[in-house]
Amino acid sequence: MTTDTAGEHTPGQGASEATAPGLESFGYSQELKRSLKLSDLIIYGLVFMVPIAPFTIFGVVFNGSKGMVPLTYLIGLVAMLFTALSYREMSRAFPIAGSVYAYAGRGINDKVGFIAGWAILLDYLLIPTLLYVMSAAALTSLVPAVPQWLWVVAFVVVNSVVNFFGIESTARLNKLFLVLELIVLALFVGFGLAAVVSGENGAHFSADPFLKPELLTPGLIFGALSIAVLSFLGFDGISTLSEEVKSSDRRLVGRATLWALVAVAVLFVVQTYVAALLVPGKTEFTGDDATNSAFYDIAGIAGGPWLKTTVAIAAALATGVANSLVAQAATSRLLFSMARDRKLPAFLGHVHPVRKVPQRAILFVAVISLILGVFFVGQLNLLSSLVNFGALFSFLMLQVSVFVHFVLRNRSRRWGLHLIAPLIGFAIIASVLWNMDTTARVSGVIWLAVGGCVLLYYRLSGRGTTLELEN
Repeated sequence: MTTDTAGEHTPGQGASEATAPGLESFGYSQELKRSLKLSDLIIYGLVFMVPIAPFTIFGVVFNGSKGMVPLTYLIGLVAMLFTALSYREMSRAFPIAGSVYAYAGRGINDKVGFIAGWAILLDYLLIPTLLYVMSAAALTSLVPAVPQWLWVVAFVVVNSVVNFFGIESTARLNKLFLVLELIVLALFVGFGLAAVVSGENGAHFSADPFLKPELLTPGLIFGALSIAVLSFLGFDGISTLSEEVKSSDRRLVGRATLWALVAVAVLFVVQTYVAALLVPGKTEFTGDDATNSAFYDIAGIAGGPWLKTTVAIAAALATGVANSLVAQAATSRLLFSMARDRKLPAFLGHVHPVRKVPQRAILFVAVISLILGVFFVGQLNLLSSLVNFGALFSFLMLQVSVFVHFVLRNRSRRWGLHLIAPLIGFAIIASVLWNMDTTARVSGVIWLAVGGCVLLYYRLSGRGTTLELEN
């Protein structure tokens, strides 16, 4: 791997770094359409993370944290902030599509980059599937006559068509979806607070959802965090749009990543705090049905049956359409980036000459999501665990990339950003991985082993994995 002089700048050096050379300095030509602004990136990240994500997993996180859901999300924010800072630093050094695959490949070496890309593929390929299955389950509970697999097919078709027509179409729909989700969230919080004030279900204002000292243990928090972190996945997807940003300012992707993460964390804490207040004294929901419908039942306490139904439908559409729409877009960009570097079949690197989108990668994600979505209907726990493993392992590689690229290679003396932050981020992510479900860890290791075999095949066949750069 040759040295990338464009990546030797240390963030914070001023305008020269912000307006550094474009893709040509990395050996690529501009193929995707540059049309996204900072606000588009922030909205994309918010929609990807889903402002109402806790609706669907509130009961699971509640049980895992003994009712301290807001505290779990606050700790999740701290954990993800260190990772977001690392994404910001690497996105400034390497403003190209590919996310952690590109950052590890260019920050460390091509082989590590391949493994990091392979790990996050597990996350990106399964996220759309997980979202379709979650939405299908929610809608089937409202309309039992429609089989879950049919909902999956409908969601896949709609999202594929929208993504095929270009990133502007996706960006426009993102704004609409975000507004609708925020309206539903405002309704819940408003009616929920009114119910607390009136003492509905014995509710009263309390600090218990944030801290129950007698129940708090490190294992409890990290165990719940391994589930809650699923709600934060998506801020990293902003980096896959680096080659579609309208401005040449390298700082936009990093700024959007941090702003989106903080904003969604605030929304998570507020809604889960209000929800927890409406079930005072409770530390666990008994049974799968009660756990899965916990937030919807609480919405019923706050505003009655109409609010319960509204919240359930909003959650289903937010995940099945809004979230999976941007997830498919991010996954297709990762596939495009890896195929462009000959790490995946070349046909995935094709860009439509008019719409300027990687339409073959988009269709490939659609087919994979369709097959897996029908096969994994009803298996939410396994899917969510596998998605978490892929994302968290790639985050570990990201932290190492920051240290190697900035401290070891470029002799950065910004110890806070390039040594301490990655080290803390690495420790937190490693702890979450350690407390993850055993089945997910074993399955994840098997996936990495398969990636290692693919890498070995590339080396033995003479294809190699080197990223050639033009200086």
